[in-house]
Amino acid sequence: MVSNYPPDCVFPGNIEKEIPVLNRLPTPVVGRYIRVNPRSWYPGGGICMRVEVLGCPLPDPNNYYHRRNEITTTDNLDFKHHSYKEMRQLMKVVNEMCPNFTRIYNIGKSHNGLKLYAIEISDNPGEHELGEPEFRYTAGSHGNEVLGRELLLLLMQFMCQEYLSGNPRIRHLVDETRIHLVPSVNPDGYEKVFEVGSELGGWSLGRWSQDGLDIHHNFPDLNSILWEAEVRKELLFVFHTAKRHQVAVETRVLITWMEKIPFVLGGNLQGGELVVTFPYDKARSQSRIQDSSSTPDDHVFRWLAFSYASTHRLMTDASRRVCHTEDFAKEDGTINGASWHTAAGSMNDFSYLHTNCFELSMYVGCDKFPHESELPEEWENNRESLLVFMEQVHRGIKGVVRDLQGRGIANAIISVEGINHDIRTAADGDYWRLLNPGEYKVTASAEGYNPTSKVCEVGYEIGATRCDFAISRTNLSRIKEIMEKFGKRPIRAPLRPLPQRSPQRQRQMQARLRKAS
Repeated sequence: MVSNYPPDCVFPGNIEKEIPVLNRLPTPVVGRYIRVNPRSWYPGGGICMRVEVLGCPLPDPNNYYHRRNEITTTDNLDFKHHSYKEMRQLMKVVNEMCPNFTRIYNIGKSHNGLKLYAIEISDNPGEHELGEPEFRYTAGSHGNEVLGRELLLLLMQFMCQEYLSGNPRIRHLVDETRIHLVPSVNPDGYEKVFEVGSELGGWSLGRWSQDGLDIHHNFPDLNSILWEAEVRKELLFVFHTAKRHQVAVETRVLITWMEKIPFVLGGNLQGGELVVTFPYDKARSQSRIQDSSSTPDDHVFRWLAFSYASTHRLMTDASRRVCHTEDFAKEDGTINGASWHTAAGSMNDFSYLHTNCFELSMYVGCDKFPHESELPEEWENNRESLLVFMEQVHRGIKGVVRDLQGRGIANAIISVEGINHDIRTAADGDYWRLLNPGEYKVTASAEGYNPTSKVCEVGYEIGATRCDFAISRTNLSRIKEIMEKFGKRPIRAPLRPLPQRSPQRQRQMQARLRKAS
């Protein structure tokens, strides 16, 4: 009920918890305070209400109500919410503005046939360069978590402009890294929530794929296979290719993309909270919904998570208001995924166990779908973090594994003593292994080759330590190669004819034989 209006205006609420209900005032009201007085509620329920007041600021010539902590930006970017068509057009504008170091491509299609567009930012777009790491950001796996999508659209504009203006930091990042940005993994879901806008977008509308699946937690559950030691190689692939399994079209597209490109580091942008989560996302104990579950690379993951959270404007601020009930600032803005809430089949766990890529989730804002006017402030909150996290791809060791003739060896295994997690070389024999500062005994091995080890030192400065390997063939592999060359038949050397004896020599031999008898 709104007072001072004859007759009284009664605002009805919703009858379930997910879909917002919009009520309008008969005429605009100017005020400083609002008191909400619930008059009735649905039978069998209780007094429970979430309310958001929508309004606009009025001119304040005396600056009396100036927001002291208001954040403004000087970046000349397109701060608005983009429809699918507008997103595609904006990516095209960025590509036309920076054609020499950007490339637009699509990684597949959604359930409804919308292309999942990606933009590549690199000094040689479209080409994997030997020794250059691959990085990825994805967003919008939950279609109603819109902020991450817009942040990636802002990031690609920012990097294009700054590279052209000669920013040395951005130029170095682009020249030394192959960067891939996918702003909308679930465009079908986004289109649903975009139609109603930020004010009426609820918790569930547009969250899932068109066929009702949570894309981020729709990947093969390799954790159980690892922990239960049920090693069946076909299971790693059949799960996400067989028609009978309930796997989203978008998930299949992501897996193919993740397998095709040798990514080293990745981040997926989520919404509704301010925290960075790292694997594992699934707890080992099935009876617990919250239980810390660390990977062999837990120390590296904690650093990667902290690199984003600590450079975010709010994540580690102990004085900030919490988004919901949990104060992640006490944990430096980071948390192990399973410690928060356990979930099987996450993109983060699958990426770590199935590929070389270390993947984390960044929850970049309390509001999943902030108003357009809030985008400049959200950009300022996350801009430095987005750049710093990308730079971490150059931490650790890198190199090339070759044979003694100098040819790169694909699929060679790189092992680090004391860390039970191996990675493999890319098609040209190059590799990247994320590590914290320290000395490590590293071993390179491959089928048919003798393993080789060396000590590699990682420093504190950004820039991976070069650690190359040259490995020799084993004797057994050489034998197999020769046998295959001859069709696996015994090797027959040509018979040499015996030398002809002279008649005199033959008579002497016969005489000796008669004498012996």
